[in-house]
Amino acid sequence: MTKSVLLIEDEPNITEAVRYILSRDGWTVKTHAKGDNANDVISGCQPDLIILDVMLPGKNGYDILRDLRQSAEGVGIPVLMLTARGQNKDREKAKALGCSRFMTKPFSNQDLIAAVRELAGL
Repeated sequence: MTKSVLLIEDEPNITEAVRYILSRDGWTVKTHAKGDNANDVISGCQPDLIILDVMLPGKNGYDILRDLRQSAEGVGIPVLMLTARGQNKDREKAKALGCSRFMTKPFSNQDLIAAVRELAGL
């Protein structure tokens, strides 16, 4: 069974890079670029894993994560925060909201694949 990832990222270059890296590793990658309706998209596609940026138009990744963790279907979905915001306060906030793993941009292809596999239990 193919595992699915929902990438919520508004930067087209990063979206394409992540899609390419994970698709080559056998993942089905769906993308979304807005924060304001991201939780509806998550509910609609029920991904095995979410990769979430912090800075998004409409609603930030922290608010999306908070709402996800408060929903019944979102409690168990692993979330990898992938962001340019890498200060300790950003990491602590993400952890407090239920982030499964935190990774900063720029990232290596190998680190991204390893993190996604680990979060998916592979």
